Amino acid sequence: MNTHEARLDALRKELKSRGLDGFVIPISDEHMSEYVGAYAQRLAWLTGFGGSAGTAVVLTDPSLEPAAAMFVDGRYTLQVRDQVDGRLYAYESVPQTSIAKWLETHAPHGANIGYDAWLHGQRWVDAVDKALAAKGGKVTPVETNPIDSIWEDQPAPSPAPALVHPDAFTGQASEAKRGAVSEWLGERHIDAAVITALDSIAWLLNIRGTDVERTPVALSYVIAHADGTADLFIAEEKVTPELRQHLGNAVRIRPRDRFVAGLESLSGKRVAVDPERAVSAIFETLRLGGAEVVEERDPTVLPKAIKNPVEQQGHRDAQARDGAAVSQFLHWLSLEAPKGTVSEMTAADRLQAFRQSCGDLRDLSFDTISGAGPNGAVVHYRVSEETNRTLEPNSVYLVDSGGQYPDGTTDITRTVWVGPGEPPAEVKDRFTRVLKGHIALARAVFPQGTAGSQLDVLARQFLWTAGLDYAHGTGHGVGSFLSVHEGPQRIAKSAGGQGGTDQSLMPGMIISNEPGYYKTGEYGIRIENLVLVEPRAIDGAEGQFYGFETLTLVPIERRLVDRALFTRDDVAWWNAYHARVLEVVGPQLEGSAKAWLEEQCAPL
Repeated sequence: MNTHEARLDALRKELKSRGLDGFVIPISDEHMSEYVGAYAQRLAWLTGFGGSAGTAVVLTDPSLEPAAAMFVDGRYTLQVRDQVDGRLYAYESVPQTSIAKWLETHAPHGANIGYDAWLHGQRWVDAVDKALAAKGGKVTPVETNPIDSIWEDQPAPSPAPALVHPDAFTGQASEAKRGAVSEWLGERHIDAAVITALDSIAWLLNIRGTDVERTPVALSYVIAHADGTADLFIAEEKVTPELRQHLGNAVRIRPRDRFVAGLESLSGKRVAVDPERAVSAIFETLRLGGAEVVEERDPTVLPKAIKNPVEQQGHRDAQARDGAAVSQFLHWLSLEAPKGTVSEMTAADRLQAFRQSCGDLRDLSFDTISGAGPNGAVVHYRVSEETNRTLEPNSVYLVDSGGQYPDGTTDITRTVWVGPGEPPAEVKDRFTRVLKGHIALARAVFPQGTAGSQLDVLARQFLWTAGLDYAHGTGHGVGSFLSVHEGPQRIAKSAGGQGGTDQSLMPGMIISNEPGYYKTGEYGIRIENLVLVEPRAIDGAEGQFYGFETLTLVPIERRLVDRALFTRDDVAWWNAYHARVLEVVGPQLEGSAKAWLEEQCAPL
């Protein structure tokens, strides 16, 4: 019996002792975070799955067929099969199916399925409960998570101190942000808002932390009141004199373990809670405590997404340094990779070293996706000792990476041809179709009120005409020294199919432009820049129109461009973009690296 099989067996014994017929294990924490602290990596510990989005369902009776299942979206179709034992778990794809539908089909009649109410949203609970009720079953919140009962060496939550993030980077004082939330509450006749998303708390209070890898946040909760004050619930060891001075008297600091009592103290009040970002336990605690729950989007989400001028300039500054680091890496790669001695891991390490040498790098913004050959076709691939490949001569290499800097968060993907030979015609065709979609989106001009889902087709059109597509969204929002995946804006097919959103794109929002193509078992292609939504002046325009300023400044692989597919407009965009790259990044390089950059940025 291997490690994960033994852990699954131990979980089933624990569930049986609790009278449960099954249990649901998501990648989540008490804040419904995308990236979670080591203590909350329950799914990875149980199954071996290392992606950032996924859920397992385990039925207590191992004789059922299937007795467990792993649910992932299209980004992880290949990865889940590499990391999770198919003898133990059936593979399920969302949104084609859902946990509610699966349980309705596979759970025993009258099943009592457990869940941790601090890890799931209320709408999820309602959907699963409805599905189980149809066959006489129910979902039951557990008092303690059964994984925690069998995970003997489970890490403790991080004790690291919360850090003050200076107004010089934020562009707005926390007092002004809390004042805006107070005004928002007053307009709706609401007494308080429960803020649970860690990046929302960080933005509202102008604090950061090191509690979660790749996202600079501090584990905490906030209750913001209509009078402009707030309660911050945070572990006492994380509170420094600098933090107290920064927050002032209007923010009351409470122990983190008093959060439930804080919710209960809102009895008789109207309380705003975001159903997309707050766990089920919060809704239940408020209702049982006598509060009136008002479902509203977290009032910090939209203002956090709309970067102010200071944040916008911070992003440009961070991108300039990051562009120099990635350009130096690509120059190094052009010399070393054709020798056949560079591996995915050494490439990722070298890229991080270049970032560390070019600026105030605090962390990566996510684990670098360093995919050689067939590994590049795994959309959210993460290299390990077991999967590490050499970048073979005459192959495709995809690297998706980013950095966390105090003035901005970066995210860039480049696909390169590892020479010395000429790329195959098919690879050039696919690359150029992806690039043409990237250019079409970068050049888009659109009226006020346009949602990202209305622009998504621009990036896919040239793939579609060849009968091709990709199974991920085209663009996600990006934070300001915060989460690399930030809502509410997205560019994706639709709300139903690819996690799209009806949120219109607004000036100040930063979003990625990252179409791709993936040939299973052979190679992957993705070209990603970050762009800023900006007003676009048009003579005679009837209404307000917007466009994109491209923020990411790193050359794109010339050798993979099929010039026969390029139009005059494509060439014009390419030349203007690379002139800008040379203008900003060139002065930061010297010697052979600068000569390489000049060659890469020469007009087509």
